[in-house]
Amino acid sequence: MGIKIVGEMDDTLIEDAWSLYHKAFRELNALAVQRHLMYRDEFDAVMVDPRVQKYLCLDDAGALCGLATYTNDLHAVPLISPEYFERRWPRYYAEGRIWYVGFVAVETGAPITTFHELIAAMHETSTRDSITALDVCTRTDEIRHLPRSVRVLLHRLAGNVRMQRLDEQSYWMYDFPEAA
Repeated sequence: MGIKIVGEMDDTLIEDAWSLYHKAFRELNALAVQRHLMYRDEFDAVMVDPRVQKYLCLDDAGALCGLATYTNDLHAVPLISPEYFERRWPRYYAEGRIWYVGFVAVETGAPITTFHELIAAMHETSTRDSITALDVCTRTDEIRHLPRSVRVLLHRLAGNVRMQRLDEQSYWMYDFPEAA
């Protein structure tokens, strides 16, 4: 198994990448209020956007078993506010040392090390004195404890690592039952 990093994904891999990505995130569409699955045209655009690095985890036979996106060009990430990062960390922002994980998708049945290898490869790309951010829905945090799991993995890779919640969005519903 190995990791290959590309700026623009080859057309021959995009269909396999979409299949893996779609399987990994489609369930969240029914479990989280905010959409966690890009539409196909959005996905295709990200796969050929050279500002976003694609991390391909290929098994020993050369088949795609994991995929992640990573960028320090925050304008390439839909639905985040680069201005937020610029205001909080102006020097890091100006120096391109703020990285964003778009997603990490792992094929069902892939070795457990697939996720770890993708995280490790992204960590190697960013500089030591940098910030990496990602978004995690409440369900993924509660079920998979993803933020803490990533922190443990990064601690093994880098030693000292700090983690903090950047923001939280809640969704509210107002119900109007029939009058009694």
